[in-house]
Amino acid sequence: MHAIPDSLCYLNGEFGPLAQARVSVLDRGFLFGDGIYEAMPVYGKRIFRFEEHMARLGRSLAKVRIANPHTTAEWLAMCRELITAHEADNQLVYLQVTRGVAPRDHAMPADVAPTVFAMTSPLRSPTAEQRHHGVECVTARDFRWERADIKSISLLGNVLARQMSVDQGAAETILFRNGQLTEASSSNVWIASEGALLGPAKSEFVLEGVRYDLLRDLCEEEGIAYNLRPLTEAEVLAADEVLLSSATKEVLPVTRIDGEPVGHGALRGKPGPVYGRLYEAYQRAKAMQSV
Repeated sequence: MHAIPDSLCYLNGEFGPLAQARVSVLDRGFLFGDGIYEAMPVYGKRIFRFEEHMARLGRSLAKVRIANPHTTAEWLAMCRELITAHEADNQLVYLQVTRGVAPRDHAMPADVAPTVFAMTSPLRSPTAEQRHHGVECVTARDFRWERADIKSISLLGNVLARQMSVDQGAAETILFRNGQLTEASSSNVWIASEGALLGPAKSEFVLEGVRYDLLRDLCEEEGIAYNLRPLTEAEVLAADEVLLSSATKEVLPVTRIDGEPVGHGALRGKPGPVYGRLYEAYQRAKAMQSV
């Protein structure tokens, strides 16, 4: 049994010990996975890209027809109290809103108060070895539902996809739908080709990671061409570089896919120059955009 951390959490208007937090078994998040979540990195007790995470939370809530239970200022005050109470300087704040408690019925109930939960934990960032050598990924068919643009707590498909890579000792599972790149089990996926950064076009098959716009801004800062368009599996496997991005991974190089090295020539199987420039720019951005 895994021990529950003894840290502060927020649940429906009250702060208290995480180990003592309880929700009803009739909560629709428990019964149906009927809810939305958001995860935000914290560096030096300051939230990174808070406004962008709030905007995505609002988009996801609107798509599933749950009213946002808090203003941006209220979310920020809640998060700051949790962050201040935690001993770690670098944290990951997790927010979850479910439709609430109601008798079990697939139809959306009216006039039900959402369940609001928030907690924070130490941020698990990539190791120095992972950054130096890159990580390995495996590939799989994207068998998840067709609304990956919603940051839903219904994550069984992602769990199954991630376990595929765990079973093979890899860091992530890169997913393809009808021969085109979508994303990984818990990351966005990028390729570098001829010095440009390319990512899948925004669609219902791809969660628009907060790092989508961040990497666009960093590319502009670094003079790196940036383009979103459909990317085939063949393009990914033949790319000069492959990168992952997420709240916890930041930007991370992939150096092997399905056992084969990524890249060409002297950099084959090694982190490449586009990754190096974006990683350095990312570190600068962390110190500038936080609340």
